[in-house]
Amino acid sequence: MSKKVIRIGGASGFWGDAAMATPQLLAAGGLDYIVYDYLAEITMSIMARARAEKPDAGFATDFVSQALKPNLAEIARQKVKIISNAGGVNPEACAAAVRALIADRGLDLKVAAITGDDLIASKDELAAQGFAEMFSADVFPDPKKILSVNAYLGAFPIAKALGEGADIVITGRSVDSAVTLGACIHEFGWTPSDLDKLAGGSLAGHILECGPQATGGNFTDWESVIDRLEDIGYPIAEVSPDGTFVCTKPEGSGGVVNVGTVSEQMLYEIGDPQAYMLPDVVCDFSQVKVEQQGADRVLVWNAKGHPAPDTYKVCATYVDGFRGGLTMSFYGMDASRKAERFAEVVYKRARRTLRGLNLPDYTEVSTEVIGAESQYGSARRIEVSREVVVKIAAKHPEAAGIGILLKEATGLGLATPPGLSGFAGGRPKPMPVARLFSFAIPKSRVAIAVEVDGRKIAMADAAGRPFDPASLARPETPQAAETANLVRVPLVSLAWARSGDKGDKANVGVIARRAEYFPYICRSLTTEIVVERFAHFLKGEVERFVLPGPHALNFLLHNVLGGGGIASLRNDPQGKGYSQLLLEVPIEVPAELARRDGLPAA
Repeated sequence: MSKKVIRIGGASGFWGDAAMATPQLLAAGGLDYIVYDYLAEITMSIMARARAEKPDAGFATDFVSQALKPNLAEIARQKVKIISNAGGVNPEACAAAVRALIADRGLDLKVAAITGDDLIASKDELAAQGFAEMFSADVFPDPKKILSVNAYLGAFPIAKALGEGADIVITGRSVDSAVTLGACIHEFGWTPSDLDKLAGGSLAGHILECGPQATGGNFTDWESVIDRLEDIGYPIAEVSPDGTFVCTKPEGSGGVVNVGTVSEQMLYEIGDPQAYMLPDVVCDFSQVKVEQQGADRVLVWNAKGHPAPDTYKVCATYVDGFRGGLTMSFYGMDASRKAERFAEVVYKRARRTLRGLNLPDYTEVSTEVIGAESQYGSARRIEVSREVVVKIAAKHPEAAGIGILLKEATGLGLATPPGLSGFAGGRPKPMPVARLFSFAIPKSRVAIAVEVDGRKIAMADAAGRPFDPASLARPETPQAAETANLVRVPLVSLAWARSGDKGDKANVGVIARRAEYFPYICRSLTTEIVVERFAHFLKGEVERFVLPGPHALNFLLHNVLGGGGIASLRNDPQGKGYSQLLLEVPIEVPAELARRDGLPAA
């Protein structure tokens, strides 16, 4: 067991992330671990289909071919340990591929695979037991339509594998931050009762899990980093035994690490910041402090933890019909009106063909005119635009129904309003709609095993206890000083913001650039304002959470993504641009403050 600060590099935020991360982090030197996050709910359904076609598939092949293959000798030389959830739905096959690579290179590295998360074999039993969807209370889907069923495992199995001497640890579905927390548990000997430390290590993992989103990617102040995005640095967390950490990046790399980039990533894809539920700990980020320590060095501390829950979150994906669509561009006079009219004609012709074949109607259609500000809603849409892209999409119970839509859209190429253009290959194809079904299962129902080079070790997480968010003491909202002389400035001049998705929910985190701005943001940026801003998307409620520590608000928007992921027909099915819509909202501040800081008028 070590008592030092450990340095962990985050090299992947999704399946398909850039191959530059691993050699960049290795070149920086001095790392103890490199961690990789590849998985999302959509990814699991894709991997499940791959495994169904080929038994030794179903994992992130990029991890083997791009992350490890060119860099394995240097990894071994530096004695950097590797932790990844690249196993997807087939961690054993991924581990076998890595072992074959190690043998081919003549290296001496031990590989561990963690299993137990995959519950697909129990789908009929789970359906019979009537597990309800944890957010909508929907009934369990038809087992015949299920693609994947995976429990989100935690970090203690990873720590166990490291304790057994593994140099490379491969998991199936674990929570994204577990690959970092597992290293911390192993190095510092943290136990399930070290709640604040576990919360701090989890937050470090949350900052690393999306790679360069912590170092200037997707940053509100994008112009401050745009000149060197081509060689942006991947994040490094220097974690201390007490769970505090410094976020940094390789020296000389592009991007930036500052209070804004780290705070934005902290709020990315979270719901209730006082009840961020993980298998190992329930985290409270509401009092976290984020402080600049130097160039590209940010200290993060004061995360708090509650005892782990007694359940695992399980996500099942299942097929629910088909979807498809395409984009075409129009330019010239009245391009936006031409595009909308063209879309109407496509649907009319496709529906006529459906009726002729005795097929049902489309269950949903979607038209978005990009360039006419359709993302802002009809009230703010530009009626006349001279250059647009029109997206036409639909869902149908059968692939044939989508095929008809696509054929009719392309078949109208010589019968459109003038100005049609485009750059594309062949006609798109229908795709199955993979929906998400989330539920909670007792931890005792999941049998975890750690397999290290042929030796399998059974283990179980701490039992945990039920968690009730209603028991939490909520922080007070800071009150703005009363003054008669107020002016309106855009939110972006006062705050950073970032948005993300979880299923059909989206969150927008808003962080004050200065503590003194925070009370004015709280006063003006109400849930009613957010509801109005997203009314054209929103089907559920909006919750607002206050985080006094980082001077931030988090808005959780329910049923706002049209199903989310590949169940959605939206141009932005994951809400990644929602923060941009909110940053234009006017905020009232004292005129004296606006003059002092040179804040622009809204």
